[in-house]
Amino acid sequence: MSSATAAPAKEPIVLTKKTIVLIFSALMSAMFLATLDQTIVSTAMPTIVGELDGVEHQAWLVTIYLLAMTIVMPLYGKFGDMWGRKIIFLVAIAIFVVGSFGSGMSQNFWELIAWRGFQGLGGGGLMILSQAIIADIIPASERGKYMGPLGGLFAISSVLGPVLGGFFTQHMDWRWCFWINVPIGIIAFCIALFALKLPSHRSDKKVDFLGIVFMVMATSQLILVTSWGGHDYDWSSPTIIGLIIGTVVSALIFVFVESKVSNPIIPIGLFKNPTFVLSTSIGLLLGLGMFSAMAFLPTFMQMATGTDVTGSGLLMLPMMAGVMLTSIVSGIIVSKTGKYKIYPLFGTLIAGLALAWMTTMTADTSMVLIGCMIFTMGFGLGLVMQIIVLVIQNSVAPEMVGTATSTNNYFREIGASVGTALFGSIFTSRLADKVGEAMSQVPGGAGSGGPTTDSLTPESVSSLPGPIHDLVVSAYADALAPSFWYMVPVFLIAFVLAWFLPQLKLSDVAGMVARGEAVYGDDMGGAERGVVSASSEDATTAGHTTTATGHSATADAAVESEGSSASAVAGRRGSQRLSTVSVEDGHGPLTTPHTGPGADLDKDQYRLK
Repeated sequence: MSSATAAPAKEPIVLTKKTIVLIFSALMSAMFLATLDQTIVSTAMPTIVGELDGVEHQAWLVTIYLLAMTIVMPLYGKFGDMWGRKIIFLVAIAIFVVGSFGSGMSQNFWELIAWRGFQGLGGGGLMILSQAIIADIIPASERGKYMGPLGGLFAISSVLGPVLGGFFTQHMDWRWCFWINVPIGIIAFCIALFALKLPSHRSDKKVDFLGIVFMVMATSQLILVTSWGGHDYDWSSPTIIGLIIGTVVSALIFVFVESKVSNPIIPIGLFKNPTFVLSTSIGLLLGLGMFSAMAFLPTFMQMATGTDVTGSGLLMLPMMAGVMLTSIVSGIIVSKTGKYKIYPLFGTLIAGLALAWMTTMTADTSMVLIGCMIFTMGFGLGLVMQIIVLVIQNSVAPEMVGTATSTNNYFREIGASVGTALFGSIFTSRLADKVGEAMSQVPGGAGSGGPTTDSLTPESVSSLPGPIHDLVVSAYADALAPSFWYMVPVFLIAFVLAWFLPQLKLSDVAGMVARGEAVYGDDMGGAERGVVSASSEDATTAGHTTTATGHSATADAAVESEGSSASAVAGRRGSQRLSTVSVEDGHGPLTTPHTGPGADLDKDQYRLK
């Protein structure tokens, strides 16, 4: 028989409840690392930059991490789709841990920036691969229940980061903001090594090296424009103009390359999907407004209100409560109803109104009122962050989940990098002007004991003489709070885009199952889903499933006749898998894609129903 000479089919992974829980635990620990490090330096940043004489360049401490994450995100997503995600996930953890250790050992500001960037190269992989693996093991129709806890974890780490950063700075050493990642990272690595049961495979597709080069060039120059423009260099200076031209040229060449190569890092075809385009645009705007506020809000707490570094972190607890509440509740409701459009709509509106409210903060604003503002911001963000990822993953083919997830995150982090750099430039420019104005009111100016912006730390401000202290505190308040107005229109534009977001049916098939790499175990209702484990021998269930369009599909008779042979099991699974999906091109149902010889699933623009 032909089956005797054919190469044995690779046994699919059986997705049981235990397997899913173990994988999800490993992903949670890795996501905790990546999200914690985006905010842990926020409360420690004034002390770090003051000690290392880098106040005027303090935005780089956040920007370089986000920039490094942004550059590698599409690579992790694409390579995960090509070769499998486990080994790449372990590499990302290792890079992150080494970068964390090096950051803690830094002896000057630019050495810290270099290690911080290296750390971001690993952090980008942790976030992207975690989200892609969740799509691999959990169908979109049930993913909301898992996205909720992930949103809660993001909220916890976002608040715990500033608290830990403040605690280490105040009671130990700011270097522990980075060293804390080393033991946690080692634990996450061990969990992932043994718990992640994921398939690996070879790929004969060529790596798009040319696309990678121009993507890095365009992204890096864009961040330099937003970081230097109007601060280190005038907008009309040759340096800024040259960077703008370089950004545009690199981006155009990148788009051209991606439209020509056979295996692009970011496929142009993704942008023919209206759901992907709208969701990605909302994510970009969300990153633009969200991270700029979160990065500099603790600084406001410390300088403008006199709160210590630990207290300013604890004051972020209302934001955590808001994000946790809405991300968990909305995730559960989406899983039950399959409806998601209303959450990005209300979330962007609420977050925008909250940011406008925050522009009214002054040095005299009570902590209770500030807490209400921050809670409202978190309430809005929780309605959007995880839902957008779910919508994008549901709108593309299972073979493109990693690429689509990473592309979405890439543009969101572009927004975060640009937003943080732009907001940081606006803030530090205003701060220098305000401190200068404040010192001019003191007899003798800065020579009377007034500080310069390069050496401001919470400790140095608290030790200033009364009149000078009050002037500096007012300068911080006047510089930061009104700057939030620049980000309010960002959320309003996202609100408008959310109106046009289509409401699609959520897939009930996990990514690995749809690709034939896994089957559902009996405790996951494999037989009822139409995709069963090797232990299930019900020929009737195996032979018949129902498609999303309501048509009965019968498994290949030749495969069924093979009984219990390995090739028959693999063939039956493949038939079952394909019979549970319906295909659309964005306008209406199409027939199931051809899967025989000569088929190219990478070119099929379809989504699971």
